[in-house]
Amino acid sequence: MTAPAFDLGLAGQRAVVTGAGRGIGLAVTEGLLAAGARVVAGTRKRTEELDDLVEAGAELTVVEADLATPDGPGALVAAAAGLYGGLDVLVNNVGAVRPRVDGFLATTDADWDWTFTVNVMAAVRATRSALPHLIASGDGRIVTVSSVNARLPDPLVIDYGAAKAALSNFCKALSKQVGPQGVRVNSVSPGPVETALWKGADGVAATVGAGLGLDPGTVAETAAADAVTGRFTLPSEVADLVLFLAGRCSGNVTGADFVIDGGMTDTL
Repeated sequence: MTAPAFDLGLAGQRAVVTGAGRGIGLAVTEGLLAAGARVVAGTRKRTEELDDLVEAGAELTVVEADLATPDGPGALVAAAAGLYGGLDVLVNNVGAVRPRVDGFLATTDADWDWTFTVNVMAAVRATRSALPHLIASGDGRIVTVSSVNARLPDPLVIDYGAAKAALSNFCKALSKQVGPQGVRVNSVSPGPVETALWKGADGVAATVGAGLGLDPGTVAETAAADAVTGRFTLPSEVADLVLFLAGRCSGNVTGADFVIDGGMTDTL
């Protein structure tokens, strides 16, 4: 990713990105580095893309941590704060979805627990660990990747939509508490994004296609057609929005959720 066309106010800033190994998280990591930030990338397993950035001389540290465990998010934040002496930016990106093609009654307690752990508790735990450092910085910023499913209930992802709604509500509530302490909290809600989560071998399109007897390409094309632009959002496009909110140039913006879905959502 090339450097931004205008100054985002991220040069020298200390940032943590969760779920940074691929997709949106990787694009955010690349964007932060291009803007001059120092980044700690949290990922369950190192990826070739992150290693390539390190080998190219980027000011990037990769920390392997399972963010679905109680201690994983805290360990990631502690590693970053120890390395840089504090934090300025937290990007809660990690998340996952498993389409429930067999319906609600086939969605077990274990399924619900997994979905809320990955999509809500990982962000809650990372935020809890990072918040003292963000307050100490005097100008901390938290950006969380939610989903349009927070406001577009869909039985195919019933647990995921509920989890993302909880995540968005958490961000709004937290913004009210920590705003007076100099920390801004915002979220972004993408629709379908051109990533492995949607188009990978085990992604949404493949899972839904297998469950309903449809070609994965057809599933993806149908989802893209729901957007007025007729296409999926690119990871880099989500990253551009995240970087704006993570930077100092977004000024007095807090407690807001920004939808990026190609016009898929009908309501405001």
